[in-house]
Formats: sequence, C-alpha cells, structure tokens
Amino acid sequence: MHYRQVKSILSPKNGMNLYRGCSHGCIYCDSRSSVYQMNHEFEDIEVKENALDLLKKSLKNKRQKVMIGTGSMADPYMPIEKGLEYTRSALKLIYKYGHGFTCITKSDLILRDIDLLKKINENTKAVVQMTLTTSDEELCRILEPNVCTTKRRAEVLKRLNENNIPTVVWLCPILPFINDNEKNINQILDYCIESDVKGIICFEMGMTLRDGNRQYFYKKLDEDFPGVKEKYITHFKSNYHIPSPNNAKLMKIFNKRTSDAGIMNNASEIFNYLYEFPDKNTTKQSVLF
Repeated sequence: MHYRQVKSILSPKNGMNLYRGCSHGCIYCDSRSSVYQMNHEFEDIEVKENALDLLKKSLKNKRQKVMIGTGSMADPYMPIEKGLEYTRSALKLIYKYGHGFTCITKSDLILRDIDLLKKINENTKAVVQMTLTTSDEELCRILEPNVCTTKRRAEVLKRLNENNIPTVVWLCPILPFINDNEKNINQILDYCIESDVKGIICFEMGMTLRDGNRQYFYKKLDEDFPGVKEKYITHFKSNYHIPSPNNAKLMKIFNKRTSDAGIMNNASEIFNYLYEFPDKNTTKQSVLF
C-alpha cells in the first residue's frame, strides 16, 4: 500500500475510485490491463490520500444532486478499507450533502456500512451492485481467492434486501470451459431470485481479455487449469471479446428466468435506474394523490 495526492476525485459522470489496484486476486480482472497505465504493482494498492477533501468540496459545490458511483476499477471494500475507512467516510459525506450512492463490490465488508446505506436510501437512493461469477464454492476460491465466496455474497444480498436496500447483480465474467454451464447459471439465478434483486447485468456469457490482463489470466490457467490456456489460444486467438461456445443456450436460460421472475435484464435499463437520481417529492406526491 502507498499514498498519492491526486488532482481530482469525481469523473464527469460522477464516478470515483478512492483506491487504485486490488488485493482480491481475481484471475480474470480487466483492471490489470495495460490500457489503464498503472505505474505500480497491481497488489500494491494506491490510496488517494486527499480524496475525501476533494470529494467534500465537489459534493458541496454541486448545483444538482446526483448518484455517486464507485467500484468500477477497484473494489471499495478491499481489506484495507477495514482500517482506513475511506469508503465509509465518503458515504458520510454523500449522506451529509444529500446525494445518492451506488457501488460495485464482491465483499461482505459492505455490511459494516449498512447503517449509512439505509440513511442514504431513506433520503435519496442507495443501490449495491454485487458481482457473482460461479456457484461452485471451491472454484470460487480459485477464481477469486482473497474475497468472500458466492454463497456469502448471496447472504449479503438477502441482508440488504431485508433492509430495503435495492441490489443489482453483475453476472460476469463467465469463463469459457470453466464456469459456462447450465448448473452454474441456474444456481446464480436462484440466488438472485431468492434475494429479490432489482436487476442482473449480463451482456453475454463470456469475458474480455486484453494486454496485461491476458498474460496474468493465462499464467493462472496454467497453474490451476492445465490445458485450458491452449483452448483459449486455439478458439479465441488474441481477441478482446471471448464469448462462451454455450452463449446462446445460457442466454436463453438467463432471459427466460429473469423475465419470469420480474427482474430487469436489459443493461441500458439497469444503468438508467442506477444513475437516475430520485425525486422524492414527486414520489411522495404520487402516493398522496
């Protein structure tokens, strides 16, 4: 871990990353890609030392209330968050200045902040996005070795639902020849239905690979899945999009089961929901009249 001063914290679309790099160890992580020009070891997490001061200034000066998002490049609930509490401090600022919040995580540490999530949700909107990739607990420990398993994440989703905090699941990546099977997809969908998730984001059954990410992923395939790297090279060469050979069959299951359960499955619709700041006054008036 190391610290760095930064010039800004919020993107033009109100996204932020308080940390850079990650310790979860997910073998498929796109954030390792060279295109992001990370100038330090991926596991040597960069802490944006002045991020909270910058965030306070940005939130205070915003003319309109917005949804603040985090987690696209680094999980906001990595183990170092337990001690540093940058994410928790950011939540306090978001609540104080009346903005909404959404994040992407794989960690059950988010339950620590359920009190703040509830406060934000009662005042504006807080949505938790959780990534689920495999229902096989042993496989999960290989693919995502330093974070809680899928079964525990499903428990987190249920707990959030019990506290009226809406959730969205990222069903990805689905790795060809590893977890692209009906049993896996159906079990994850079972978890989602049981947890009453609002939506599930799944562009297709597959993954992406590019320089930096590909080399690390192939190294891990050699370690844990002998012979599978050669299948990737034969089938996909150096392509960015890596679709599962079972994509059509699995997407049919996904679309039917989500539609039957009343779960949003259109990515554009879900993104609109995530970043639409609620008008609580309009909602209250519609209830009254």
